[in-house]
Amino acid sequence: MIIVMKKDATVREISNVTARVEQSGRQVHLSEGEERAIVGVLGDGRPLDREQFERMGGVERIVPILSPYKLASRDFRPQDTIVALNGIKAGAEKVVIIAGPCAVESREQLLATARAVKEAGATVLRGGAYKPRSSPYSFQGMGPEGLKLLAQAREETGLLVVSEVISPEAVPLVSTYVDILQIGARNMQNYALLHAVGESQKPVLLKRGMMSTMEELLMSAEYILSHGNDRLMLCERGIRTFEKYTRNTLDINAVPMLKQLTHLPVFVDPSHGTGKWELVGPVSRAAIAAGADGLIIEVHPNPEEAMSDGGQSLKPERFARVMEELRAVAQAVGRTL
Repeated sequence: MIIVMKKDATVREISNVTARVEQSGRQVHLSEGEERAIVGVLGDGRPLDREQFERMGGVERIVPILSPYKLASRDFRPQDTIVALNGIKAGAEKVVIIAGPCAVESREQLLATARAVKEAGATVLRGGAYKPRSSPYSFQGMGPEGLKLLAQAREETGLLVVSEVISPEAVPLVSTYVDILQIGARNMQNYALLHAVGESQKPVLLKRGMMSTMEELLMSAEYILSHGNDRLMLCERGIRTFEKYTRNTLDINAVPMLKQLTHLPVFVDPSHGTGKWELVGPVSRAAIAAGADGLIIEVHPNPEEAMSDGGQSLKPERFARVMEELRAVAQAVGRTL
């Protein structure tokens, strides 16, 4: 449940309420907004005596949260969370565009892509240094060398950098080189990893699992939020269905639905969602129209030679045309790129 404090509640009254919650054996998550403070009560589900809190000074009302995810719920935080990313604000009016290759392959490939996507209007560079692949014989990424190249690209272009982390032990190393930690679809329910990125306090991009429900996605988000790390963005990247014409079925319903259920920013990955570069532009337009706060798009200077996911990667010139199309859609729904 959440305890909503009055507008004029004093610091002492808020402290008294949080102390009483902690005495009951529950955890406290305090959210202090512009108008009032909200005390979130986290615990094992055992009922609390609501009346004892309703009688306390400064308390306006008690609101039960029925969903299993508490901190991610819009009941807990009605206003949208804005994730500050070194001058960029995810969840605000401007739609954040993340672009770059599926995998870091070389310095030349990465820098050429970084320069191109920045010129087209992207503000964050993506690139995988570690690649969890279905086959153990597929390219697994350059590892630490790939991370170093991402840092070099950031230094040269000024773009922020996002890259996937695949194990709890790798979180400190990856955090040293990147601005945003990505949790891939295969690791959405890797709870040890979720705890580790939550503890890191780094911004996190959490992708929906390929066979996961929206509730399961939000429960995974709860692990990260439970460590006080609210610099969290969700990403719809398509789910596995019986359809064979596309790589996945991009659940466009998830964008407005998640915006209702949670205060967290919602991104869309049209590259993995479709698996076909020809569909990336139309689906990107649909995502912005549906209310997405950002897109993550794969771009490669030579897709036919890409070591992974070449079929869904845009060439830089095509990405630039897609960006122009997206600006018109964003303007139509009262946003910018």
